[in-house]
Amino acid sequence: MTVSMFGFGRLSAELKVGIASGVVFFSILISRTLISERVNKNTRASLFRVQFLLLINSLLLLGSLYIWKRVVRRLCGARGAPSVPQRCWRLLVLLFLTLVHGSYLCMFFLVDTEPHWLSLQSFSCLGIYVILLFFLFVFGCLTRLRRLLSRSRGGEEDAVASGSGSHIVLAMILTAILAVYGLVNAAQPPRVIEVEIPVEKLPESLNGLRFVLLSDIHLGPTVGRSKLQRIVTMVNELNPDVVVIVGDLTDSQVTRLRIAAEPLGQMKAQLGSYFATGNHDYYTADVEGWFELLGSMGIQALHNSHAKVFRPEQPQDWICLAGIDDLEARMLRYPGHGMDVEKALSGCSAESPIILLAHQPHAAKQALQQRPDISLVLSGHTHAGQLFPLTILAFLMNPYFCGLYRVSEHTMVYVTPGTGHYGIPMRIASHSEITNIILKRA
Repeated sequence: MTVSMFGFGRLSAELKVGIASGVVFFSILISRTLISERVNKNTRASLFRVQFLLLINSLLLLGSLYIWKRVVRRLCGARGAPSVPQRCWRLLVLLFLTLVHGSYLCMFFLVDTEPHWLSLQSFSCLGIYVILLFFLFVFGCLTRLRRLLSRSRGGEEDAVASGSGSHIVLAMILTAILAVYGLVNAAQPPRVIEVEIPVEKLPESLNGLRFVLLSDIHLGPTVGRSKLQRIVTMVNELNPDVVVIVGDLTDSQVTRLRIAAEPLGQMKAQLGSYFATGNHDYYTADVEGWFELLGSMGIQALHNSHAKVFRPEQPQDWICLAGIDDLEARMLRYPGHGMDVEKALSGCSAESPIILLAHQPHAAKQALQQRPDISLVLSGHTHAGQLFPLTILAFLMNPYFCGLYRVSEHTMVYVTPGTGHYGIPMRIASHSEITNIILKRA
């Protein structure tokens, strides 16, 4: 029995790819539900990577078909033999789309101490792809709307149709401008943002305590040792009391990034440095390896646990600094890991302020529903969208997007836009940040 008997062969290319994407997506959900924790985590990691690459590339293929039809067929025309410039244009677009589809392969196979040139090229093309796809879609919708409005005006519809090519050119020009801006913006050192946060029950001896907040460094295919060294140098210049890293430190295993991570050992904090996991740390399938490496550098991992932060001269005055595992640890069935707020806060005094490290804003919201006595939650994950138009999605999908939020009379949440960037070396409508938090008595 052939697929044509079901009519599958007559479906459009976009619909076929959409169906394939759906199949891959549901296979991910099923495998996450059925795979036992007893299965070797490296095997699970390999399965996740294969599924992830299939899903990403099937989704990218939908966008690639859309782009090809507009920037090649629409501009070059589909009839007759193409001219030499048209052939060159087609080859250029094909090379661009090939680099886009190879970007996530670089994440798994081209990770080293410093970013590989092919990784930087591929992920830059991916950023251009996202921006171009957005403008082509928006301008395409506007063109269709104009056609609908012009049907009652006779010949004007032809003029609208003929103007669609200019919209494609305009989309490419805007994309080029924004891409250059995004690349330059992401290449700049992180901004140091100082934020004063009032904390109830803060002892007088800890008034003015300085927390430096880092998150979403994403050490990996496009962030290497040199960028991390710059971040660590900037942190040390702030002379912090405490440094906290709220997840997504890395996108690969310790064996690949040990040398790249060495600057973390130079980080100086008078009262200690701490780390809580993010979703990408679990994607590496090497969380224990990273815990061990960070521990050797004097950075304590808060794995559903807490630490007492106090000045040596007054140990009776302390803050309960707690960290929870990322939300996705349980979904990934990572052995021995999963968000547990009560375990993390077990032993915290009701008389002392509680500061919680929770990578995702959704985790922050859930934690506050369980324990409204938490004074302050520090989160990341959103990147403040990192790249327009992804900013829109990030804003809509998270309960807290970026900046300081007062959740209740006694509780606040701060979401950092991140200290690095994920994959695409661009930032548009956002910036990298090192947050210098000063705690004040409420």
